[in-house]
Amino acid sequence: MKSICVIPARYSSTRLPGKPLKEICGVPMICIVYDRASQAKLIDKAIVATDDERIFKAVKDHGGEVMMTRADHPTGTDRLAEVANNFDNVDLIVNVQGDEPLIEPSLIDALISLFNDDENLQMATVATELKDIEEIKNPNNVKVVTDQNNYALYFSRSQIPYPRNANKSPFYKHIGIYAYRREFLLKYAKMSPTPLEQSESLEQLRALENGYKIKVLHSDNQFIGVDTEEDLKIVNEIYSKM
Repeated sequence: MKSICVIPARYSSTRLPGKPLKEICGVPMICIVYDRASQAKLIDKAIVATDDERIFKAVKDHGGEVMMTRADHPTGTDRLAEVANNFDNVDLIVNVQGDEPLIEPSLIDALISLFNDDENLQMATVATELKDIEEIKNPNNVKVVTDQNNYALYFSRSQIPYPRNANKSPFYKHIGIYAYRREFLLKYAKMSPTPLEQSESLEQLRALENGYKIKVLHSDNQFIGVDTEEDLKIVNEIYSKM
């Protein structure tokens, strides 16, 4: 099964403008993500997808592979689909966010392995347990609940499940790393936005609302997405000790 890892990267960010080019120990963050993703054993290659010449140049200068995409994509899925259209010999597309510099290559491999084990699986993602109550209540942390076979039942910015009876079920934070079969991704990108997707502003709900299953891989890995200067400082401290 041929797989590629695509890392979308846009220059604009409300809370941290120019985020992909912010440095981690002297290296642009997007290049750190590219290097770590490239270490996955089950992908054929990693590629950065951007609509910004500055990001394109930074990745090229770093020796990475990068593709310019259209600037008018309404969602990240549309950008991903544009890349997928250029690789008709690929079976799986893994989407790693450009602001996840602590991404573990082994996690990418674990996601791909789910598809080797289930020929009917179309889409998979990742979750990690949340224990801090403020983190659980924070609407910026997307929560996911799953069935007993680890398929997503629902994603929400709200606190789910509601703890009417405490300590009966853990809380899980959704991590925005996805893997898709290429043909499903192209179909998914053409689906119209759905009511729950629009209500929560969570694109993955579109798949559930159309009756597709999303497998959720539970992980204990450390995830610190970089959205603020404080996040950037924390990640720099972690990298300085690696």
